[in-house]
Amino acid sequence: MRNVLYVDIYEQFKRLILEKKYEENQKLPSKRKLAASLKVSPLTVEAAYQQLIAEGYVYAIEKKGYFVSKQVDLKLTNAQFNFESISKKVQDPYLYSFETNVVDTTLFPNATWAKLSREVISENHHEMLNITAPQGLEELRIEIAKYLEIYRGMHVTPDRIVIGSGSTSMISMIIELLGRHQKYAIEKPGFHKIEQLFLANNTHIDYIPIDEQGLSVETLKNRNIHAVHVTPSHHYPLGIVMPISRRIELLNWATQKKAYIIEDDYDSEFRFQGKPIPALHGLDQNDRVIYMNTFTKSLAPSFRMSYMVLPQHLMHKYHQMSSYHGCTVPTFEQYVLYKFMHRGYFERHINRMRNHYREKLEVIRDLIYPHPWIKLHGDDAGLHFMMEINTQDHLLTLKKRLEQAKIHATVIEDQNVFSHPCIIIGYSGIEMKMIEPSFSALIEAIKP
Repeated sequence: MRNVLYVDIYEQFKRLILEKKYEENQKLPSKRKLAASLKVSPLTVEAAYQQLIAEGYVYAIEKKGYFVSKQVDLKLTNAQFNFESISKKVQDPYLYSFETNVVDTTLFPNATWAKLSREVISENHHEMLNITAPQGLEELRIEIAKYLEIYRGMHVTPDRIVIGSGSTSMISMIIELLGRHQKYAIEKPGFHKIEQLFLANNTHIDYIPIDEQGLSVETLKNRNIHAVHVTPSHHYPLGIVMPISRRIELLNWATQKKAYIIEDDYDSEFRFQGKPIPALHGLDQNDRVIYMNTFTKSLAPSFRMSYMVLPQHLMHKYHQMSSYHGCTVPTFEQYVLYKFMHRGYFERHINRMRNHYREKLEVIRDLIYPHPWIKLHGDDAGLHFMMEINTQDHLLTLKKRLEQAKIHATVIEDQNVFSHPCIIIGYSGIEMKMIEPSFSALIEAIKP
C-alpha cells in the first residue's frame, strides 16, 4: 500500500510543479506536516520526495527542507505533423514494379530453415549465446571457402574470410583498412548505394566510365586511384560481363600501381547459359583483389549477411582493427547458415532458384519477341537486365508514360554503350503468375 501512496504523492507534486503552481526555489511542505495532513507514514512522503529529487524536479538542503528546482520550458516549433498525409505517401502507388533489390521469396525453404533453427537452439544454445570471433563463425567460414573454390574458382583459406552484416559494414571496414585519405573510384553508371557509402565515409571518389567491355582501364590509368570498386561478373546496371582481356588489364593496373580492386560479386550465382564466369579474384596472382559477396540475392534481402576475402598482407592490420570491431551478424543466424550450407541445402536451393528464374526469363523473352523495337541486354546472367527501347521519345517522356501507367522502373541513357534509352528490369521479385500482366503493361506503356 505504501508504494502506491508514494507514487500518488509523487505524481501530484510533479503535476503541480509542471503547471507552475510552485515557483522556482519555493519550499515544499515538510515530511512530517505532509504526512500528518495525508495521514500516511513520513517514509511514504520521503520516498515521493526522493523520486522528485532523482528526476530533477526538487532539491534538498540539509536541515532546511525540500525546494523546487530551476524550471526550464521546452521550446516548441510551429511545425505540426500530419500523420494522415505521411501514411498516404507511404502507400505504394504502383500497379507493377521492376525493382532490382527484391527476390522471389515463394521458393524460400521455410521448413528446412525452421528445422535447422530449432536444432541450433537445442544443440548449440551455449555457443549461440556467447561472443563470436570478429571474423565470424569459423565453421561458416570453412563452408564459404569450400563454396568459393567449387563455384567461383577461388583458392582461399577461412582465416582470410570476414563475415559482416551487408555491404555497409564491408565497405566501411575496407575504407578503414585502406585509409580514408586515399582516392577511390567507382563505375559510372553503377550502384547508387555504393556511391553513397563511400561518400558517407568521407572519402574522395572518382567516376570511371563504362564501355561495352566494362570499366575503362585506360581512363583508370590516367587517374591517381588507390582502390576501385567493380562488378565484373555482371555489371550493375548495364549487365555487362567483363571479358578476360579487360580483367587482365585491370589486374595489371592494380599490380603496377600497387592499388586494390574491390570485386563485388553480388549475384554471380545466377548464370543461365554456360558455366559461371570465374571470379576476378581467381585470376589474381599478386593479392591485389578484395572480394565481396552477399547472401542477399541467393537467400533474401532481409538476410543481412555478407562476407569478404582480404589479401594476406592486409590481415595484420585487420587483426589490429578487430580488437575493437566485433562481428555484426548474430551467432544464431551464422549457425543456421552453416548447417544449411554444410548439409547441401544451399547448393540445392541455388539450383532450384536458378531453374525458376530461367523459366521466368523464357516467358519474358516470348513476350518481348513480337516487338522488334525492344532489345534485351545482360539477360544471360544475374537477376536484372537492360531493355533498350528504339524510340524517338525523350527520356523524360518515357518516365512520364511509365508514371501514368503506375509502373515503377528506372529509365537511363548511356551513350557509351547503348544507342537508345534503356529501362533497368528487375524481374526476380515478380511472381510467375504476374510476369505476363506486368510485361504486357510495360510494353503497352512504352511502345513508340
